[in-house]
Amino acid sequence: MSLSPLVDRYDQLIVDLDGCVWIGDEAVDGSVEAVERLREAGKRITFATNNSRRTGEDYVRKLWGLGIKASLADVVTVGGATQHLLAETRHGLTAFVIGTEAMVNHVSDAGLKVMNNTDLATRVDLVVVSGTEQVTYDDLRTASLALRRGADFLATSRDPTYPMPDGLWPGTGAVLAAVETASGREAAIVGKPEPQLFLTAVERMGPGETLVVGDRLASDVEAAKRAKLDAALVLTGDTTAEEAAAAKDPKPIAIADSLLALVSGAG
Repeated sequence: MSLSPLVDRYDQLIVDLDGCVWIGDEAVDGSVEAVERLREAGKRITFATNNSRRTGEDYVRKLWGLGIKASLADVVTVGGATQHLLAETRHGLTAFVIGTEAMVNHVSDAGLKVMNNTDLATRVDLVVVSGTEQVTYDDLRTASLALRRGADFLATSRDPTYPMPDGLWPGTGAVLAAVETASGREAAIVGKPEPQLFLTAVERMGPGETLVVGDRLASDVEAAKRAKLDAALVLTGDTTAEEAAAAKDPKPIAIADSLLALVSGAG
């Protein structure tokens, strides 16, 4: 099973998960075969995700469940990147977290004291906004009050949506927009389009020509540009064919119907 000439010229790939490998709990058609082809051809692969709802271990289990072998070193998550950043720069501070249990644990494991559900939640040193389907008005109010009192402000991404089987669901960026509007503050972003997830992936894989594959222009392709890497766009997630064709900056080097189509050269 040969690779497309485009993909074959790269030594390694960084592949987004939501919208490229899976949508919800189901594999994107052909994605498992695409990964198999890449590995059979000797290509190194790291998966990178802006989705902070689960841990790296959760994503490894999910990949195995779909038939893709992976280790924790093969997955770079924005949750893990946030934990690393906080451990280096904000150890010992207090925090209020909008996010899932996985994200709360990342912040706590970085050495911060999470003040959710306490009387001091509006007086924390740091507010962290990440992906969740369980956000409440009280969460927005608490975060806004803390930020107006001077708390530092981080978010995992600005992705407004993420792909699910029945369409695009509100993403981290939708929650973040509410907090930013209410607080009058702007968050610093840890994940894509900032380049750190991709730089970490390259560091893990080692030197070599690297291709990023993603489904979103404003995060995946832009992050690749900032990391000085080539990027290809697949149309199985966030971006339509019309939007992809009109892209100017950032502009992918290739557009394909799916990961398998990109890898095989079928479209």
